[in-house]
Amino acid sequence: MSTNVVLIPGDGIGPEVAQAARRVIDATGADINWTTRHAGEAALAHGEASLLPQATLDLISECGVALKGPCTTPIGTGFRSVNVSLRKSLDLYAAVRPIRSMANVRTRYENVDLVIVRENTEGLYGGIESEITKGVCTSTKVTTEAASRRIAEYAFRYCRDRGRRKLSVFHKANIMKFTDGMFIRCAREVHDANYRDIAFEEVIIDAGCMRMVQDPTRFDVILAENLYGDIMSDLCAGLVGGLGVTPGANIGEKGAVFEAVHGSAPDIAGKGVANPLALVMSGVMMLNWLSTSRNNPHLRACADRIRRAYDSALNDGATTRDLGGTLGTMEFAEALVSRMG
Repeated sequence: MSTNVVLIPGDGIGPEVAQAARRVIDATGADINWTTRHAGEAALAHGEASLLPQATLDLISECGVALKGPCTTPIGTGFRSVNVSLRKSLDLYAAVRPIRSMANVRTRYENVDLVIVRENTEGLYGGIESEITKGVCTSTKVTTEAASRRIAEYAFRYCRDRGRRKLSVFHKANIMKFTDGMFIRCAREVHDANYRDIAFEEVIIDAGCMRMVQDPTRFDVILAENLYGDIMSDLCAGLVGGLGVTPGANIGEKGAVFEAVHGSAPDIAGKGVANPLALVMSGVMMLNWLSTSRNNPHLRACADRIRRAYDSALNDGATTRDLGGTLGTMEFAEALVSRMG
C-alpha cells in the first residue's frame, strides 16, 4: 500500500541531502509516493508569495507526514523562523531527538544513548517580543498547564513504549517559579498518576549541563521546555559528533514532520559534499513512525535495512568529509544502497 509523504527540500544544502535521503529510502522498497513542496527561501525562489505557503501546510495536513531539509533562519533581523512557524501551525508539540554514539565517529564520549523530548509550541519561542521604549526590549515566556501535561504524558509514554528506564525533567524552577514550576509539577503529577514504573528526577538545567558533560551515560530520556530542549539537543549532539549525525522529529496528534536539525550551510551548497546522514536517519524515524501509525510492518523492516547500512558504512570508514572520509553527498547515499543488498 502506497504511503503519501511530503518532501520539503529546504534551502542551501537541503535539496542535495533531500535527494540523497530519498534515494536511500526508495532503495529499501518502501512504497512511498513523494510530493515535493517548498518552504523557506526556496519557496520564494519557486515563485511562492510566502516563506511558508498555505499549500505546503495543507498538503502536510492531508498526508499527515513530511520529510524536511534545513531552512535558513536569519539571526537578529529578518523573518520569523520557518521551522517554528511550521511546528506551531501544525501543532507538532513534541520534538524528539535521539542521540547515540556512532561507529567510527570519534568523540570524547562512548556509549551515549539518550533522547531529548522537547515541548515544541510554547515558551520564549512563541515570539511575543516588543521594544517597549528605545533600548529596552521584552520577550514573554508563555507556559500552559495543558501543553506541559501533554508533553509530559508523551515523554513518559515514549519511555514505556521503548523500554527506557528513566526520565529527567530539566528546568529552572528555582528562578522561574511560575512557568518552570508548573512545567515540573505537571511532569511530577503525570509520573505519580500513571508511570511509577519509570524512574523520575527533576534537574536544574545548569547543574544538568555540568552533569551531562561529566558523564552523559547517567541520563536516558530528558524532558524540557522549548528553549532548554533546543539548547540541550545541540549540546548533546556534540557528544556524539555533531548535528550531522543526529536526526529529529516533530510529532503532533494528527501528523509529524521529520527533519535534519542542522543548518542550511550555504557556503557549501551545490558542491555535492554535504553529509546527508542526519536526514537519512530522520527518514528512518519517519519509516518507524509510519509503520506504527499506519500499521505497516514492512516500513519498519525498511527502516532497519537503512540503519544497518549506515552503521556498516560508518564502521567501514565510508563517510563524507566532515567525518574524515572522502565521499560526496550522493556517493555516500550509494554506499548505503550498496550495503542493503
